[in-house]
Amino acid sequence: MAEQSRTEQRITGYAEALLSVATNEQNLGEVADELFRFARVLEGSDELRDALTDPHLPAARRQQIVEDLLAGKATDITTALVSMVVGVGRARDLPAVIDRFVQLTARQGQRSVAEVRAAIELTEDQRARLAEALSSATGGAVEVKVIVDPSVLGGVVTQIGDTVIDGSVRHRLNQLRETI
Repeated sequence: MAEQSRTEQRITGYAEALLSVATNEQNLGEVADELFRFARVLEGSDELRDALTDPHLPAARRQQIVEDLLAGKATDITTALVSMVVGVGRARDLPAVIDRFVQLTARQGQRSVAEVRAAIELTEDQRARLAEALSSATGGAVEVKVIVDPSVLGGVVTQIGDTVIDGSVRHRLNQLRETI
């Protein structure tokens, strides 16, 4: 129990440090989106996770992997934040740190975070309409974070806290199979 508490404290501490640095930059929303996407990539790639957590690779080499991977795809501040966490040997905690960071940024703006899985990337207009619909449904401001997941087939699966709204084609097909 004490170990879990220390881990949670460490994750929160890193998330707060990332928030402090990112808040001083003028693009907190963009950094939060980039970090969120990086965390999902890291969770989905055993090869990347193994490389960034390999204790036999020098920290500078692990940081170079991050810098090479994010070059031209993320802001300098996002790259620096990820590189810093990897450099201090906490790459294994990175998805949890980033998720806590996203929660803190949403709380700072008095918003909830909706994790949306879609088969394809959503346009800005689609994101805005979805955020508006979710805001109406929940009674509060909602920040949409999209994860591209081809297994969804079509539609979206949305999670806000413990609530899951499954509007995916896959879910509808499963319902149809059960009905038949």
